[in-house]
Amino acid sequence: MDIFLKQIKGVNWELIILTSSRILLVLFLTWLGMVILRKILTQLEQRLLKQSKMTGEPPSESEKRVETIIRLIRQATLIVLWVTTILVILKEMGVDVAPILASAGIVGLAIGFGAQNLVRDFIAGFFFILENQVRVGDVAIVNGTGGLVEGVNFRTIVLRDLGGVVHIFPNGTVTTLSNLTNDWSAYVFEIGVAYKENTDKVIEVMKNVGSEMKQDEVLGFFMLEEPEIFGVDKFDSSAVVIKGRIKTKPIRQWLVGREYLRRIKLAFDNAGIEIPFPHQTLYFGEASKPIEVALLEKLGKKDMS
Repeated sequence: MDIFLKQIKGVNWELIILTSSRILLVLFLTWLGMVILRKILTQLEQRLLKQSKMTGEPPSESEKRVETIIRLIRQATLIVLWVTTILVILKEMGVDVAPILASAGIVGLAIGFGAQNLVRDFIAGFFFILENQVRVGDVAIVNGTGGLVEGVNFRTIVLRDLGGVVHIFPNGTVTTLSNLTNDWSAYVFEIGVAYKENTDKVIEVMKNVGSEMKQDEVLGFFMLEEPEIFGVDKFDSSAVVIKGRIKTKPIRQWLVGREYLRRIKLAFDNAGIEIPFPHQTLYFGEASKPIEVALLEKLGKKDMS
């Protein structure tokens, strides 16, 4: 019993109380930092959702994108906060944290060299999501491969092409990214007519078809405006090419464009406008007899013989 009392008397209670107070203060500051962080992230989330709503992004996509960003920031910040808190507490308890920091630095350096491609993919994926460069449901061309975006993750982008083949691209390897359905889409068309046609009349017919489509209850909803007819774009080998564009809602350009071409064909048929096709004319020269006469003479010689 006396030994136990001597040990208690030998304890520096003042130091224990001071150390405990400091540890409690560190824990309180950590808790306060978490509360402030939660409020900041909540305000940031509301601000990002508001910006997405102003740009016309679908609510489901904007909520998913913003939630992913906020979750990543929260996880990274909490890790840094708690690691710092633990190191400070260990230092207050008299533990030398210098070897721990040195070991952590060496281990982190080794992991960094081994997983540099993974880190690069995560960083690139974070900026893809943060800057809203591509979303699930978009049609995009990644590194020359086009398809429907089925997944945008922190490490990969997943595309499915028209043939159903799934293409997976690590974010760090994406060198070119073309989004065909960001905010609005466009269908660019080139229509050839015969050289004998009056191009002003042709353009008028094309505008009328576009106006009728804009008034359509179904297709007009997908069209942002009436088709733009740029005019005569070039003189082809057997046709005069007229170029134009239809602006539509995202990913609706092919639906509207195909229907527009179908109606153009019907309208040209009704107006008697010729859509030429590749053909060749054989010419034997002025000194040669017409091919019909040559054939008749050849048949006549066979009959006489």
